[in-house]
Amino acid sequence: MRIVLEHDMDHGVVDLSRLQFALTALYHFQFVPLTLGMTFLLAAMETVYVITGKQIYKDMTQFWGKLFGINFAIGVATGLTMEFEFGTNWSMYSHFMGDVFGAPLAIEGMMAFFLESTFVGLMFFGWNRLSRGGHLAVTYLVALGSNLSALWILVANGFMQDPVGATFNPDTMRMEFTNFAALVFSEDAQAKFVHTSIAGFVTGAMFVMGISAYYMLRKQHREFAARSFRMAALFGVISSLAVVTLGDALGRLDYLVQPTKLAAMEGIWHTTTPPSAPWTAFAIPDDVAQKNYAEINIPYVLGPLVAHSFTTAVPGIIDLEQKAKVDTVNGIKAVMALHQYSEDKDPAALATFRQYEQTMGYGFLAQRYAPDQDLSKLTADNLPAVLDRTARETIPNVFVEFWGFRLMVACGFAFVVVFALGAYYSLRNKLETQRWLLRASMWAIPLPIIACEYGWIVAENGRQPWTVYGWLPTYMSASSHTVGYMIFSLIGFVLLYSAFIAAELYLMFKFARLGPTEHAAPKPVEGAGPATFSRPGYAEKSWQ
Repeated sequence: MRIVLEHDMDHGVVDLSRLQFALTALYHFQFVPLTLGMTFLLAAMETVYVITGKQIYKDMTQFWGKLFGINFAIGVATGLTMEFEFGTNWSMYSHFMGDVFGAPLAIEGMMAFFLESTFVGLMFFGWNRLSRGGHLAVTYLVALGSNLSALWILVANGFMQDPVGATFNPDTMRMEFTNFAALVFSEDAQAKFVHTSIAGFVTGAMFVMGISAYYMLRKQHREFAARSFRMAALFGVISSLAVVTLGDALGRLDYLVQPTKLAAMEGIWHTTTPPSAPWTAFAIPDDVAQKNYAEINIPYVLGPLVAHSFTTAVPGIIDLEQKAKVDTVNGIKAVMALHQYSEDKDPAALATFRQYEQTMGYGFLAQRYAPDQDLSKLTADNLPAVLDRTARETIPNVFVEFWGFRLMVACGFAFVVVFALGAYYSLRNKLETQRWLLRASMWAIPLPIIACEYGWIVAENGRQPWTVYGWLPTYMSASSHTVGYMIFSLIGFVLLYSAFIAAELYLMFKFARLGPTEHAAPKPVEGAGPATFSRPGYAEKSWQ
């Protein structure tokens, strides 16, 4: 007996679909954090301008707003195609989860994206048409809209990580809403939203601070750069501390909801023994041998770090595989009962399905390894091998997860140090003497984006082999394309998105190198001599 919700899956198509979506997401996510962070930095700069009336803060808002606009436009272009991919490349996933996944995306489009897109035009072109307070309100609405977009997208992603607020309908073979509030306010969705938004604040702060450091190294736009650097550094200190703290909260959620992800992140093969359970600072995980090489362990750290307790054991991968075998046996019963119910609407079959419903996804996963992908052909002889392969499949790539997590965390702590030193020397007016710090700030510009990319890799790789954790395996989620079509489509996406990135880098470098040129040469006051200049709100060395 075999259930395929729509059609058979060519595993080459599945792998190419995964690769295309991964590349699309990683390309797109190079632009998202900067958009999230820059909007609130612009709002902070403009707030100071409205309160103090100093022209330099208006100039700062307008210049950094120009760079934000470049990033925003290309980010929108790369993001729109992702939503179409759910229909073109992941039709089974869209069928299975469309009722749940579509709602937050529709709200994102109607409430957040339209809000952001509508007011971004007023933000750029309304300086001479709106009052100071009115324009400030518009800037805050752009910031709110961009972060609301992130909220609804992460609500949808949160369901994929921890499916709450919905139930499976065996008559329609779809997940359907039972509690919209539970979906929106799930711990995973809310923690990811705050963590992602604040990671964007870190990205925006490092971007402004790094470019300001470039001007200071070249002794250009000194007052403009110093004020921008100081605001970005102070904004970054708070944001970087918050992102590290909220990262710990997400790790705690993974321990509770996705123990396989947590075990892979920490390289835990065997269940730990409290209270001396060590945290592995360095290792080379071997997924095949299921062991670590060259370990560097710190005892008594893992329990408090992960479980927030000295007395709680953290399950290891090998024990989680044994649990997955039990879930797979029950999942096979659920899928076979579902098949029987779909044929004759037998109430007894429905009752059996409801009994084992929570493990249904494991039955679908086992179907991949059953003879001819037919669960009815499982026997006492071939069942153990199917259980072994299915249980091993439930563990994500440990090497990728382990090192992706550590590189992300290392970047996070590096940001704390750079921002703290930048704020310290800026407040003491000694920044220009610390050229090493200015160089470090400049070269650190791409690091938050790299950290964000690693964060997404950890989140999505750690969920495998599921698209909807515990319910729908990835191999069943893709559309029935041909391999040739997927290769053609993949090449097209890579070329198009590479062109987008090239355009972004060209425009960013061009306008960043030019700097706030309209502010660089203030006009002389008539009759005051060639060395006397008038610049409202400017005072030479006033930033010191």
